Amino acid sequence: MRSMFQETLNEILKSHFGAAVPMWATVVFSLFNVVLILGLAWFVRVLIMRSIRVLQSRLSLASHDDEEKKRVETLVRVFRYVTSVTIVVVTIMLAMSEMGVSIAPLLATAGVAGIAIGFGAQSVVKDYFTGIVMLLENQIRQGDIVEVAGKAGFVEEVTLRYVRLRDYQGSVHFVPNGVITTVTNLSRNFAFAVIDIGVSYRADLDQVFNIMRDVSGALRHDPVFGERVLDDIEIAGVDQWADSAVMIKARIKVVALWHGPIRREYLRQLKVAFDANNIEIPFPQRVIYSKDDKKETPKEVSRDGES
Repeated sequence: MRSMFQETLNEILKSHFGAAVPMWATVVFSLFNVVLILGLAWFVRVLIMRSIRVLQSRLSLASHDDEEKKRVETLVRVFRYVTSVTIVVVTIMLAMSEMGVSIAPLLATAGVAGIAIGFGAQSVVKDYFTGIVMLLENQIRQGDIVEVAGKAGFVEEVTLRYVRLRDYQGSVHFVPNGVITTVTNLSRNFAFAVIDIGVSYRADLDQVFNIMRDVSGALRHDPVFGERVLDDIEIAGVDQWADSAVMIKARIKVVALWHGPIRREYLRQLKVAFDANNIEIPFPQRVIYSKDDKKETPKEVSRDGES
């Protein structure tokens, strides 16, 4: 296109003035075209970004829950990144072509180099493919709490290359998508606060179960935690006979990400209720039999060795 424009201009100048386009004019035209390309690229990018923002606003308003909104935000962030990279690459190629640099050899070289780099950087290619699959399948979104590749934390950023997590201690982990084989997402819809209770062998289990239900009912009317508790406690029953206690397993259905706080609050209130009803929460004990007199009543010895 550029050569056709110059040839047409040369013919016009030769027919009217008998002279071709001077070199300085060719340079000026090339610079003008480069500036025009950069301006158009900037305009296209601004237009696309504004369109993305409008689309994001409409999709967020149309979303029925926070889960869908987080998915929209994650996809929009990735689409912005891909769009920006595409515009920059196309702009550079057009600008180089306008300045007289033939991009055909560059494209051929880039193709060969891409194949070579692909063999040498398979992990990077795997990261991008895995990132695309995770986004399409809606496995991870910004704002989720997940466990991936042995790391757990709050998802601060999701890209096609990596997932950035911040754990409970504040440490930031950059996990390449290629090493993610299993995703444990703790932020979907609901969770269970799993409770393991140990009571004395002398305790009345029916009384213990009733107290556990009463505390669960009180927790559902708690001004702070009540809205996060979705159902009454489910008591699975006696889980095992431990060395010093009867272990009871139960769980409470709660809003996602609230299983930890609600579990801790339930255990606190249950301790108060057990103390009020003289339900013993035992410590490790041993029963010692006398060798000389087997009929002697066994002694219960505490962990510290005091009878």
